[in-house]
Amino acid sequence: MNIRGIDFVNSISTLLETGQSDKPKNEKQFGVLLKEALNKVNEQQMISDEYKKLLAIGDVDNLHDVTIAAEKANISLQLTLGIRNKIVEAYREIMRMQI
Repeated sequence: MNIRGIDFVNSISTLLETGQSDKPKNEKQFGVLLKEALNKVNEQQMISDEYKKLLAIGDVDNLHDVTIAAEKANISLQLTLGIRNKIVEAYREIMRMQI
């Protein structure tokens, strides 16, 4: 029986030591993607608030636009909160693991 070493572990330790990876330079980092997504959610909330202000002063011709903007903002916020809850739950589960 021939037993080979795990080359993958050696390549990971080499990458960690040198600080380099094989990913392309044009690939966005997770933090940047997360920030952009949160900015889009915030933008939708601000658009919804602006429509509500315009509705209050009577400058909106179409009530459907106000309702659609409010629902888009609500759905994106609920999705963001759901993702956040899953991430927190996963983090807590990892913290409970014994090494």
